Amino acid sequence: MDKNGQNLLARFERQRTDYPLIIAAVVLCVLLIAGVIRSAKVDVTAVVLFLAAAAAFVILVLVYVAINRRRTALDDRKFIEWNAEMPELQRQNANIEVRELARLLEVGEEQHPELLSAYVVAGDLALRQIQQEENLPLMRHVSIGNTPFDGILIDQDVITCIEVAFLVKPEVRHERLESILKKAEQAKKTLAETKSRLRVRLMLVLVTQLTDEEEEDLRATLGTKRFSDTPVDIVIPLFDFETLQKMYLSE
Repeated sequence: MDKNGQNLLARFERQRTDYPLIIAAVVLCVLLIAGVIRSAKVDVTAVVLFLAAAAAFVILVLVYVAINRRRTALDDRKFIEWNAEMPELQRQNANIEVRELARLLEVGEEQHPELLSAYVVAGDLALRQIQQEENLPLMRHVSIGNTPFDGILIDQDVITCIEVAFLVKPEVRHERLESILKKAEQAKKTLAETKSRLRVRLMLVLVTQLTDEEEEDLRATLGTKRFSDTPVDIVIPLFDFETLQKMYLSE
């Protein structure tokens, strides 16, 4: 396996200062110093100070344990196989989606190239916007084990698997949705098999080209219990294709 791909997440790790640990340590030192000073006069104040120091020490230990657990989960990322999705598979998936779009729009094969361009641009702009909103490094067309995703976000011990769908009708195809949910479940299983403590979240990004009424119908569908039994936590942001183009492509 490519070592560069294997250690990709380590380069993306967001370094954070352990402020709770630092604060607890400072409080502990202050209390201990105060306790030593007051110890010359045996009174209630000295007892309270030393009890407070002991409590601060317990808090310090608990914070350290919690941070250590998170760092252990981050270390688990080194054992995940990260592979770029093969161009052939990307092309195959794109062609499947374009044929479905052509069927829904009732257009002939001569318009397939135009639909393909729109599909590719929609996916690219959606991932740009997600990265902008999340303010996190984003890997495109990467597989967890053998399970490919359009994108992956990494934030501490949470891996967000991203799938993008381009909608011209106010519905997500049942077959497509089932396929996406199975991929998320397989990614979760892959992590579990490696004894990883990393958590998986699914982000289903919907790029739409709908009327206002159709978008309301879509939101109503997404608000039902349809996603109540998903194998992982799921978020479903909606983006209007025309708005994305104006945002990123227009002068």
